[in-house]
Amino acid sequence: SDNYDIFSVRMESFGLEIAMLASAADTSNHEIQVRSIQGTTIITQRLAQYTPARRLTKRLFDLVISSLAIICSSIITIPVAIAIKVTDGGPVFYKQTRMGLRGKPFQMYKFRSMVVNADALKKELAKETGQTDRFIFKMKNDPRITKVGHFIRRFSIDELPQFLNVWMGDMSVVGPRPPLPEEYARYNRLYATRMLVKPGITGPWQVSGRSDLSAEESEALDVAYVQNWSIMGDIVLCFRTVGAVLSHKGAY
Repeated sequence: SDNYDIFSVRMESFGLEIAMLASAADTSNHEIQVRSIQGTTIITQRLAQYTPARRLTKRLFDLVISSLAIICSSIITIPVAIAIKVTDGGPVFYKQTRMGLRGKPFQMYKFRSMVVNADALKKELAKETGQTDRFIFKMKNDPRITKVGHFIRRFSIDELPQFLNVWMGDMSVVGPRPPLPEEYARYNRLYATRMLVKPGITGPWQVSGRSDLSAEESEALDVAYVQNWSIMGDIVLCFRTVGAVLSHKGAY
């Protein structure tokens, strides 16, 4: 049942094992061991990627990639920061509260790609485009985006400061998209399992169409990632992200 799936994934994400009678649940995608205790056959299951060693490997992967990205991208980020500041004198970075691992809020950094009063204009544009009930507000040819903003969004340069969040430990290089507090408040119990891992700069949603995905498709990808992630899978998603950025697939 959904309640069992939610409980088991939540417990296994702590690196714990789940013990059950052999016929109690579907054990697909889990590491299984069969034991006999006082004549009763017991199955223990766990998601192997949540062991302390695997989690440490993921953190080291994040530290290495984020450090290299911050250093190597400086040839791009420094001119972009200057261009943003010169355009209208506003702040270079846009800080927004997002929800991280297990619902802990943090400040996510992006290069500012919109006018300074973009948040104030959001409600009016949401009404005009019929998106008042959507978690994410998206529209093509958004009038709030500056000229520099169009350029940096086209090549996902606006997201490069998020490597600072990865380096600080708030985010991972690969993971579900970091939700807004109002999004998180509306999650059902099953979808909330996506918060059992750190949010990522990229993930299956980014290489599968991003803005072109329906809400249901995006949710399914997030939940599946929590149960199936691996370091090798993260590396593959990183390479696929490069292709998605170069093709500008679903980005606006």
